Amino acid sequence: MSGPLRLLPGEGGSLPALPRQRNGPRARPSWAADPIDELAERLMEPVSAAVHPYEVAALLESDGLTGDQIGTRYGRPGLFALATDLYARVPRHYPEPPPAADPWRPDHLRCAVRGLVFALPGLAYVLGSGLLGGEGAVTALVAAGLVAWAWNQALSHRAYLRLGTAGAAAAGRTLRLGAPAGALTASLAGLLLAGPGQAGAFAAGQSCYLGAATVLLVLGRERTLLVALLPVAGGAVATLWWQPPAAAAVVPLLATVVLAILAAAHGVRAALRSGPAAGGAAPGLLVSLPYGLFGLAAGVLAMLTGAADPYAVVVLTLSMGFAEWLLYRYRGLAVAALRASTAPRDFRLRAARALAVCLGAYAALLAAGALLTGTGPAPLLGLGAVLWTALLLQAFGVAWPPAAVCLAAAAAEAAAPAAGLATGLAQPLCRTVAALVLLYLAGRILGRPTAHR
Repeated sequence: MSGPLRLLPGEGGSLPALPRQRNGPRARPSWAADPIDELAERLMEPVSAAVHPYEVAALLESDGLTGDQIGTRYGRPGLFALATDLYARVPRHYPEPPPAADPWRPDHLRCAVRGLVFALPGLAYVLGSGLLGGEGAVTALVAAGLVAWAWNQALSHRAYLRLGTAGAAAAGRTLRLGAPAGALTASLAGLLLAGPGQAGAFAAGQSCYLGAATVLLVLGRERTLLVALLPVAGGAVATLWWQPPAAAAVVPLLATVVLAILAAAHGVRAALRSGPAAGGAAPGLLVSLPYGLFGLAAGVLAMLTGAADPYAVVVLTLSMGFAEWLLYRYRGLAVAALRASTAPRDFRLRAARALAVCLGAYAALLAAGALLTGTGPAPLLGLGAVLWTALLLQAFGVAWPPAAVCLAAAAAEAAAPAAGLATGLAQPLCRTVAALVLLYLAGRILGRPTAHR
């Protein structure tokens, strides 16, 4: 190419003109010598991305074209006529948007730490087994645990709600009142059944720890809670070589409870000092009721599973970190499906595939755990599917349906022996039905694009 660059008349401005060749063929031989074709060639990229001729008109106006130039050079009566002609001549081509970051990308380390703090408290029962004697002690622990599960599940929801809408100070006030009240209620339930003594003290310690752990998890202090669990973990590991007397087991148990309470108190104090709470009235207590009922139902299902096969509860507890990671993963896959879909039916299929992938991954982990521990896979897989799908629906603000389904399943399992049904038959049946109902609800509700806004 030789010769100086020239601008076509009236085409100066922010957009550069193509160089004119003195000799040789044009770079785009498909275009005719029509000046409008030349203009279309020069402005092809921005015109092809326009969605209406008015955008082309704005482009031409910013390029410096006047009415006289449009009439004399391009033979059109005005700006909008030329813009309409250009819009019709240039094929539409919309560039792909840049890949957006996944807003639900899980924090792998945080999920792993949360998995540990869900699993390590179970070592307290191994370490303190010498402090528990008789069926009454076990009943007291179960009753205190169920009260604490239900209370803390509702408290967590309410605190998270306040944290998201009014800030850390509002969440701190909720936890400052709710956690001690829940610990006291659960402790009284255990003491009423076990009476004063070692079993009653163990139930009270369990209740206080669960309340403190709820505070730390809501405030995002998982690592602090992990540090508080080190005495119990160390004491449980020591039992592999040395069986301490019952009195010696009290030391690591009490140390963990005290550390957790102190850390929770410090976390609440820091939240209260973080600044004034945002305006807005606190939500009613009934908003958190279905979450508490779900916690009660989940506790009953876990207790019934542990009564039939304790190793199944161990596997389920160890899987909680991965289950939480999969909840984030599903939300990320659903957002990606929303961006890639062009029709509602297309999105429903993609969302169903994401649900199947995540639930299948969780079931595979539970099956591997059942194989390693020799536990029955059917009740464990059913319980895992029920709890994970219910938690997924709760993550999208759907509270009452999963609570009702889980309560029905727990009540049916608890009543099965009285009705003459074998536990080995009733458990898989109830959990399979509950899991199918929850999966149907998840497919219907989460298959709507509006659920992922």
